[in-house]
Amino acid sequence: MTSYNGRCHCGQVEWTVSLEDASHVICHCDACKMLSGGPETLNQIVPKVQTPSNSVPSPSLGTSGRDLPETDIIQDSFKITKGSVKEYLYHGDSGIDQLQGKAVHCYYCPNCTTHPYHHQEVMGDKYVVRTILLDGAKTFKPSAEVYGKDRMAWEPEVATTFDTMPPS
Repeated sequence: MTSYNGRCHCGQVEWTVSLEDASHVICHCDACKMLSGGPETLNQIVPKVQTPSNSVPSPSLGTSGRDLPETDIIQDSFKITKGSVKEYLYHGDSGIDQLQGKAVHCYYCPNCTTHPYHHQEVMGDKYVVRTILLDGAKTFKPSAEVYGKDRMAWEPEVATTFDTMPPS
């Protein structure tokens, strides 16, 4: 595992993440398009390792835009090293039975709204980290594409592609 540093656009939030593979998983889903304002996002799935019991808010709280203290962090595989993030909560609507209605917790800088990571409850003990925000990310190669069914018609396929998510 190699550690990488990341930061938001304004520099108010910084983090480190450990990756087994310095690559991008390209997501073409419509939610990522809406949240990023672009045709896809560049990500890596990392394991959730040793978390404080209050690090992932209960979906029953349903509080959008709530402040998450610096101490409520994902430890080991992902760690906020400066500042704090806010949470935006929505429910999956991808049309895939296993994702339908499951909570997705998106974490973002409260100042510039850069979105460094999120947790899809359906993924259990894994988080999705935005790899394009990491130092050196321009040298990462794509390793897979997910939600290929939603790819923009003008985008070429550049890695092994799954219509939705790869099989577990």
